[in-house]
Amino acid sequence: MTDYSALENDARTRIDGAADLTALEALRVEFLGKQGSVSALLKTLGAMSPDDRQVKGPQIQGLRQAVTDALATRKDAMEAAELETRLAAETLDLSLPAPETPRGSVHPVSQVLDELAEIFADLGFSVATGPEIENDWYNFTALNMPESHPARAMHDTFYFPDAAENGGRMLLRTHTSPVQVRTMMTEGAPVRIIAPGRVYRSDSDATHTPMFHQVEGLVIDRDIHLGHLKWTLETFLKAFFEREDIVLRLRPSYFPFTEPSVEVDVGFAIENGRRVLGGSGDAPGHRWMELLGSGMVNRRVIEMCGLDPNEWQGFAFGIGVDRLAMLKYGMDDLRAFFDGDVRWLSHYGFSFLDQPTLSGGVGARA
Repeated sequence: MTDYSALENDARTRIDGAADLTALEALRVEFLGKQGSVSALLKTLGAMSPDDRQVKGPQIQGLRQAVTDALATRKDAMEAAELETRLAAETLDLSLPAPETPRGSVHPVSQVLDELAEIFADLGFSVATGPEIENDWYNFTALNMPESHPARAMHDTFYFPDAAENGGRMLLRTHTSPVQVRTMMTEGAPVRIIAPGRVYRSDSDATHTPMFHQVEGLVIDRDIHLGHLKWTLETFLKAFFEREDIVLRLRPSYFPFTEPSVEVDVGFAIENGRRVLGGSGDAPGHRWMELLGSGMVNRRVIEMCGLDPNEWQGFAFGIGVDRLAMLKYGMDDLRAFFDGDVRWLSHYGFSFLDQPTLSGGVGARA
């Protein structure tokens, strides 16, 4: 007569003494596998009489269930112990700072545009915008550029093929001056605006790109003269470069939309291989650098915009935003502005939470 209790105790003892999961799996096969001892007992039930089966059946099934439960319990305990051992060996220091997550940055052009708007707002200027796809009347004709002017040539201007509006060809604007024309025509005078935005010219090298950013300024009022222009530019550049020793030189020049026209040079010196603005270009070790173009608005432009040049006068100026960024923040290749290189942006970009600001304004200088 088989002692099922003894078989169960023996199985439990061996299961509890299993050294590892491999040994435990071997016991499972020994007891419950196809050729296992408990499985062999189950196979004997078919040959028993109904009375014996009724007595021994529950005992054999109970033995099978007891061995199964013992195996499962021992396996859970061994896996838990193995996990504890692994966790002890792979400790995680929760006091360490979490790795910094990647985040975007403010592009230098966007930063400079914000600075420009802030400075000129202190000087009483508002921001005006206009379309980047323009009619050549606004882009050229209204600015006193005749049909034969070189700026209209195909190698400078991106024209749209066979596109015309109100008798004029369509093009990508070559400057933001059309915004000045539209503002004078819609708002009249007086006017005091800056017109920042993207402009397009067929040119590409280390200091030129087919698309770049420009800001132009316009003041139309009574009794405006060249001294107002010079003061405005000096005040702006001192605030933007955050230096009081900015010195300007105005040279006679020619632009079809201003008369008289002046090129504006700024004094600079070379320090550690980098241009540093400040001081007179006539001083030892200093030089002059052409920075922007400007002048008094041509009478013909004022007339084209529907104003009386005998009553209203004004000045205008224009400068590349990208060039300002290069000078202030030490960049040497304009093409990198538009490459979208994350490494360049992480180096030259500005944090949203830690942007340089000119919130001190220009009130003290004014």
